[in-house]
Amino acid sequence: MKHKRLWRIIRQILGASTFILITLLFLDFSGVLHKYLSFLAKMQFIAAFMTASVTSVVILIAILAVTLVFGRVYCSVVCPMGIFQDGMARLGRIGRKNPYSYSKAKNILRYSVLVVFIVVCSMAGFAGLASLIEPYSAYGRMAQNLFQPIYLWCNNLLALIAERVNSYAFYEKEVWIRSIPTFVIAAVTFVAIGFLAIRNGRTYCNTICPVGSILGLFSRFSLLKMHIDEEKCVGCDLCTKNCKASCINGREHLIDHSRCVMCGDCMAQCPQEAIDYKHIKWTSEFAQKRAEDAKVTEQKPEKVDEGKRAFTLTSLMLLAGAATAQTKVKLDGGLAKIEDKMEPKRGTPIVPPGAHSLKDFTRRCTACQLCVSKCPNDVLRPSKELTTLMQPRMSFEKGACRVECTACSEVCPTGAISLITKEEKSSIKIGHAVWVQQNCVAVTDKVECGNCARHCPAGAIMMLPIDPKDESSVKRPVVNENKCIGCGMCEYVCPSRPYPAIFVVGEEEHEMI
Repeated sequence: MKHKRLWRIIRQILGASTFILITLLFLDFSGVLHKYLSFLAKMQFIAAFMTASVTSVVILIAILAVTLVFGRVYCSVVCPMGIFQDGMARLGRIGRKNPYSYSKAKNILRYSVLVVFIVVCSMAGFAGLASLIEPYSAYGRMAQNLFQPIYLWCNNLLALIAERVNSYAFYEKEVWIRSIPTFVIAAVTFVAIGFLAIRNGRTYCNTICPVGSILGLFSRFSLLKMHIDEEKCVGCDLCTKNCKASCINGREHLIDHSRCVMCGDCMAQCPQEAIDYKHIKWTSEFAQKRAEDAKVTEQKPEKVDEGKRAFTLTSLMLLAGAATAQTKVKLDGGLAKIEDKMEPKRGTPIVPPGAHSLKDFTRRCTACQLCVSKCPNDVLRPSKELTTLMQPRMSFEKGACRVECTACSEVCPTGAISLITKEEKSSIKIGHAVWVQQNCVAVTDKVECGNCARHCPAGAIMMLPIDPKDESSVKRPVVNENKCIGCGMCEYVCPSRPYPAIFVVGEEEHEMI
């Protein structure tokens, strides 16, 4: 009995450690932790699958090999969404003794979702719709949109306290919502999956999650499985009532190994030590499955789980009902309104240096929000377009893409943003600046500004007279597109409101200049 409890304790320690470290990877805005923890992001199944590299192939083979030996331990130890559900399920068990019951696998639903997921990924790249149900991306959005603001508020409180004692151990960081639709999706995901986990354990894992469905197919053939010894079992049904995957039929001594995540709760609860984790021949399991299917035909039809149905419908409806961003108004001493900058309409969206091209980036990005949470200049924010929903795009209302920063390329787990050096970044053309005459103060107010030219790191902007025949006329900016790299510094420092007088349009294909 001791070794069975030990298995459960080890699994819980490993799972909790992974969950905390992955969460910190999203919360940390200093860029320090990603140097040590970025490997955790690359260990995620879909992230490794989307990366065309030797390392990703090794990771995929390792995950599948571990599954074929130990079963779906990946879902209990590595996947942050799976561990999140375990935590919420633990909350749900407070005040509820033996809260779960056996339910037949919803194979039509789970494999239909898997097929649609694969079709969407193969036909349209990793589109926003597919990333809605991918576990690592879904958890990443929750961490970045819901948990990080709380983390930043705590940091700002410490910064305020440190300031009072003349300490610079902490510095203040602005807290802002980068995308209302993405925030709403993250909130709905948190509520829906949290509710289902509190109520029924791992409902999402075994009905919607594509990774769970894929690994479930492999875990049917794993060497080690949970097994009920019929001679020792007294039919107390405690294993069934404590299985958060609802995969144990204690009365019939059957376990659905495609849904079992090897958490060990059943072993810990069995008073007769009738459940063990050992090698079982596949032929025996097949015979058990046939017997189970035969008995299910004699049972009464199950009631429809309204919670699962509501989760599926909510996931589809939130796309159409996402809120639009609100316009903010600031007051300067109560004397004048200062308008915030608004994002101009760009003909082509801007994707980060290292993405190579808009098409390749859209195909490979899983919208996990890790690069968004790590961007120190607040340049990256999730897309609101339906076809690229929640994938990061660049805009320069709050900062510019500084040539010395390569944070996004260092943390991307899928290779959608390739690792680049600072020297390479200064030469990568991701867009070009466009001057808007009717917004420029040189035209509207007849005042010479020159902010864009002074701050351009590429020296791509010159100030020339508006009237070529009059050298003394007010000067306006002229962009040399051959030298412009699209960093957005000109757009960021432009004083025109609400729309800048100069802004960046993205390039379909990035190039070195």
